[in-house]
Amino acid sequence: MAKIIIVGGGWAGCAAAITAKKAGGDVYLFERTDMLLGLGNVGGIMRNNGRYTATEEATLLGGGELFDITDECSRHKDIEFPGHKHASLYDVAIIEPQVKKMLQSIGIHLSLQSRVVDVQKDGDKLTGIKLHNDEIFKGDVFVETTGSTGSIGNCLKYGNGCVMCILRCPSFGPRVSLSRKAGVEDLLGRRNDGSYGAFSGSCKLNKDSLSKEIVSELNKKGVFLVPIPKEDINLDKLNIKVCQQYALKAYAENLVLLDTGHAKLMAPFYPLDKLRKLKGLENARYEDPYAGGRGNSIRYLSIAPRNNGMKVNGISNLLCAGEKAGLFVGHTEAIVTGSLAGHNSIRLALGMPLLNLPRNLASGDLIAYANEEILKKEGLKKRFTFAGASYFERMKKLNLYTLDKKTLKNKVESLNLLNIYSEKLL
Repeated sequence: MAKIIIVGGGWAGCAAAITAKKAGGDVYLFERTDMLLGLGNVGGIMRNNGRYTATEEATLLGGGELFDITDECSRHKDIEFPGHKHASLYDVAIIEPQVKKMLQSIGIHLSLQSRVVDVQKDGDKLTGIKLHNDEIFKGDVFVETTGSTGSIGNCLKYGNGCVMCILRCPSFGPRVSLSRKAGVEDLLGRRNDGSYGAFSGSCKLNKDSLSKEIVSELNKKGVFLVPIPKEDINLDKLNIKVCQQYALKAYAENLVLLDTGHAKLMAPFYPLDKLRKLKGLENARYEDPYAGGRGNSIRYLSIAPRNNGMKVNGISNLLCAGEKAGLFVGHTEAIVTGSLAGHNSIRLALGMPLLNLPRNLASGDLIAYANEEILKKEGLKKRFTFAGASYFERMKKLNLYTLDKKTLKNKVESLNLLNIYSEKLL
């Protein structure tokens, strides 16, 4: 049995663990904090715009377990907010334990509070990983899903310093790039002005700190818009967001709140003194990041060059997924890339050709298109998501966006890919 080591327990790492296990691997997942899902613990938006299509594709491919959990944990389904339709909002307070139980139930070995700090290597092949306590773990194939946020130094250099986000670097140590440790030069995303990185696109308010009217509307409809005074409207702030699908005028003219258990504020940060001047937010308090009036975490500072089968260039047995694999935005995108990487880890162990998802699937096109664009200087300023911005426009232009489940099933069947992630290879 092939020993598969996955580093990083976010959505991508969890997805990779599931498909690697289903394909027959002995799977070990290492996460540096005491919780799985990473930014998924403060996220919550699923199935909006083209993510609906991608979700159904992934399910038909045999990788629907995590989407089933987010559906089951959704506080609201089929809602609309500016620029987005048929969205679901999962409850960030209950999602992580459900995912953890699912992984344990299928026999995945979980190691929490296990920060990987280095790799062992023989030529172009990894042989093991080294933990913060100097413990060594050997493996056959490795999947890096460490994300692109952290350490504190990066948030200080490219942002406004550590703002105490859900990743909690001061407590659990900084993220480490395994691809870089293995000798591969990482790519860095850029902003429109040429500077590196991007601010995370949203923050969370404590719902109990908001007015009864806002809480009632959030609980009932899942969304609430608070108009911003004209003197405080700043269209330039849209350029600093990682989430370009929300860089719309409506997000500069309003505070858009979504109910994910907390009140998800669709802005990278907002000064607390200005926030408390708005009706219903007089007592507002940040939940994540705690210094959400000052700034947010900085992302896209560690991207591994890879092929469309998710294998890292230059290392024969290392794959990647999620933000580590490109300028991807969102949980759906992490699960889609993670599922492919996990499945291909077993193919790699067996010497089989890697699966490349065809480009007449939105998932396959996103993975390939992002890989093409990242090689261009201007491409490093783009973000790729099924949910909006330029890629969603591309989906519609190529007729890849659909809500018709029957059409999607016929397409996946015609490609002989139905339930391919459920096939045991080993």
